[in-house]
Amino acid sequence: MKIMKLLFCFLLYSVNVTAQISIDGIVTDSKNIPIIGANVYLENTYDGSSTDDQGKFSFTTEETGKKTLIVSSLSYETYTIKLNVTETLSLHIVLKDDVNSLDSVILNAGTFAAGDNSKASVLKLLDIVTTAGAAGDYIAAFQTLPGTSTVGEDGRLFVRGGDAHETNIYIDNLRVFQPFTPSANNLPTRGRFSSFLFKGMNFSTGGYSAEYGNALSSVLLLNTIDKPEQEKTDLQFINVGLGGGHTKKWEKGSLSANAFYVNLKPYQELVKERVLWTKPYESFSGESVFRHHFNNGTLKVYAGLSSSNFKLIQEDINRPNGINLALRNRNTYLNASYKGVLSNNWSIQSGMSYANDISNIKFDNTIINNHTNDIHLKIKLKKRFNNRFKLNIGLEQFLNDFDGTINDPQFDTFATNYHNNNTASFIESTIFFSKKLALQTGIRTTHYYLLEKTRIAPRASLAYKTSKDTQISLAYGDFYQNPTQEILQYTKNISSEKASHYILNYLYQKNKKTLRAEIYYKKYNDLIKYDTNQPEFNSLYSNTGNGYATGLDLYWRDNHSIKNFEYWVSYSYLNTKRDYQNFASKATPNFATTHNASFVGKYWVNDWKSLISLSYNYASGRPYNNPNNSVFQNEKTKSYNSLNLSWAYLINQQKILYLSVSNVLGHKNIFNYQYSNTPNDQGIFNRRAIIPSADRFFIIGFFWTISDHKKVNQLDNL
Repeated sequence: MKIMKLLFCFLLYSVNVTAQISIDGIVTDSKNIPIIGANVYLENTYDGSSTDDQGKFSFTTEETGKKTLIVSSLSYETYTIKLNVTETLSLHIVLKDDVNSLDSVILNAGTFAAGDNSKASVLKLLDIVTTAGAAGDYIAAFQTLPGTSTVGEDGRLFVRGGDAHETNIYIDNLRVFQPFTPSANNLPTRGRFSSFLFKGMNFSTGGYSAEYGNALSSVLLLNTIDKPEQEKTDLQFINVGLGGGHTKKWEKGSLSANAFYVNLKPYQELVKERVLWTKPYESFSGESVFRHHFNNGTLKVYAGLSSSNFKLIQEDINRPNGINLALRNRNTYLNASYKGVLSNNWSIQSGMSYANDISNIKFDNTIINNHTNDIHLKIKLKKRFNNRFKLNIGLEQFLNDFDGTINDPQFDTFATNYHNNNTASFIESTIFFSKKLALQTGIRTTHYYLLEKTRIAPRASLAYKTSKDTQISLAYGDFYQNPTQEILQYTKNISSEKASHYILNYLYQKNKKTLRAEIYYKKYNDLIKYDTNQPEFNSLYSNTGNGYATGLDLYWRDNHSIKNFEYWVSYSYLNTKRDYQNFASKATPNFATTHNASFVGKYWVNDWKSLISLSYNYASGRPYNNPNNSVFQNEKTKSYNSLNLSWAYLINQQKILYLSVSNVLGHKNIFNYQYSNTPNDQGIFNRRAIIPSADRFFIIGFFWTISDHKKVNQLDNL
């Protein structure tokens, strides 16, 4: 009998151990709508199921004690809960929208993204360097986007009524202090950096993040490649120079280096220009990026060195024999950054950039020597509390030392220098209330030691998704900027300039088609004014200038409708006036055009193994001041037109023949006019037109990639 009782107890115990517990319930969204096909399971087990067409699920388990139940579904945040699996459970689980999904709202007011896998990308990296007429310059490619003005004799970025000094450029979030190659008046410059070192670019035409400052109009962010795909060697031979580059990889790091030599003399002997060169433009540049990957972060070190020199006789209506100009420049740029992960969802970005720039300029018998040292130190901490709330805080220091001398035989030597140090801090939060509504708000504080001023700049951006394919965004921000070097070398008794931005953006994205429409208003205060033709040591300076810029930007891109054909169209309307510098009254500056439009198309021809690109740029007439007219800045040049073509032919997978022609039709563009200082016998001020050095520019090149994979080429470097 005792044996039977023991056996009975053992059987009861065995049944209890192997008993199956039932877990069931329903999964819905925040509006109580059932979610179909959600995965529901116990962590580290095979026990689970999927929800049916009513959002219901049910499964059994033999697990006991505390277990983690996981519920996941596409476009929703994964849900986890600790359960005591000892008895039958009936659950109602509500999933939140995944704010990081592809169909969630984007904070994009005032910003264009290129590459970098951005959901709001309007350009691919291939576009940056294959746009006809850009001649491989990423700056020229961005000039086909709305919000920019065509200033053909300059080459820099002029954004929404702002001059070129109002745009700052960053590499890996660290400031680039001299991003353009030196040039003479009315001859366009180019960006210093090679496009193939970058994985992505973000171009903000206004309302940008509190992380960036000292720019009234715009910032351009360039991000270097984190990890190259393979080892390779690139060789370039073009009609104005030659270059090469190599990438080496190892287990935890890599090194990319390239060099390029330019000499325009052979080209100018074949293609005559309107410029009288006594020593044609010559330059050498080299770049390298070193990368090392640690367990919790990545260190990148960028180094660039460039030198250039030229001599010419520059036409001047007030000097019959022209101006003998000679320029020699050497620029060194170093950029070291670290990006890593800390504990408790904190991450860190820190780094330093350093630039040394030496320029020796000779105007006839006047010699100008300028020596500049710039340093940018930065640390930023990011806390990801969850998918819906992120916080950025940062501190940065800018150090700027300038020394200059002017030697003129008719006057004593004039020497000047200044030390301009700025300290800035910023805090910014990003809040996703849902996948349809997001807010970014921040504040930036900057102390200008030289000017003895502290400025506080609030920034905010709000985005709301109106439908699956559309959204609207708002942005506001205050922005401050140091006076330029040409001002600070003569006076320190001034203040920083200010601009306030107001932006409304509409975005449509569907089936590889993008439509952007943006209206904006920008108000300028405290602009620098002086009472001479150019800034001089005896000029009277003040911050009494002001102005405004308002307009409409439109952008349409279609990568889908026509097979192998991609195109984009942009249009900008700009209404701007300002009273600054030596303006007699408030007027539209010469660099600002009322209407700007661009069309860019790229077509891949399989039978020809060719990528054919066409671009057309239009700008309405630019205002200029005619001293024969009593009204200041009251006349306009004729409109600007340029049709550009390029053809890239793949000889084989790794060899490319490239041809590019700018302004194919030879349109006679006029940028401005220079008037004589004194009237002639009839009381009329004579003038000369400021026009391009040549009506057309040709590039012929051969590009060769050598790699183990034998499948990559330099189409993205053209």
